[in-house]
Amino acid sequence: MHIGLIGGIGPAATEFYYRHLVRRHEAEDRRLELTIVHAHVHTLAANAIAGRAEAQAREYAALTARLKGAGADAVAITSIGGHFCFDEFAPVSPLPVLNVAPAIAAGLRARGVSRIGLIGTAVAMTSGIYGALSDIGTVIPEGDDLQTTNDVYIALARAGAVSEDGRATLFRIGRDLVERQGAEAVLLAGTDLFVAFDGRDPGYPTIDGALLHVDAIARASMFGLAAYPG
Repeated sequence: MHIGLIGGIGPAATEFYYRHLVRRHEAEDRRLELTIVHAHVHTLAANAIAGRAEAQAREYAALTARLKGAGADAVAITSIGGHFCFDEFAPVSPLPVLNVAPAIAAGLRARGVSRIGLIGTAVAMTSGIYGALSDIGTVIPEGDDLQTTNDVYIALARAGAVSEDGRATLFRIGRDLVERQGAEAVLLAGTDLFVAFDGRDPGYPTIDGALLHVDAIARASMFGLAAYPG
């Protein structure tokens, strides 16, 4: 199946999806059919902050029309935070949308996780990844740490890089979710968080939500839409 990706939000996340989809297909000796379009991270960030879900859905729909014209059979958004407008986007999308939320939920259930800590955007955290984790216990940063996590993540996504102070802050907040709030692991619920966590040991287990999404997209690419969760 030909996969269309809405990329650019941010560029590091797009490269992450592309790189891992290539690896998944090479591991199975399968050909990857893929087209990527470029969205604008600043437009997404402005719409998310202002709660303009319908405006961002229109942006996605226009980009998806390009993907359909290029032969794509389904579309995926390369940003967990960028799914804040999924309910508005799905009905107007010219293609089936490979929603991140059920992919993450299915991946956590398959791993037997019963209590997970979340770090990502404020909306992704407070919604329990858009309501998909209702049957899994979730814990999120408390007090000022909730907004701090959101702000550090947004800055990281825009820049495609993280400062040492930003990394230390994310590691500290994740450690609190495990050691004080009893999470079994911390879910990286922001696609670009690999920039801070890859190759590092924060001192507690992590699960990358974007990789769960990539795995589900790869299965759909190889075996069709019926293989996608949800």
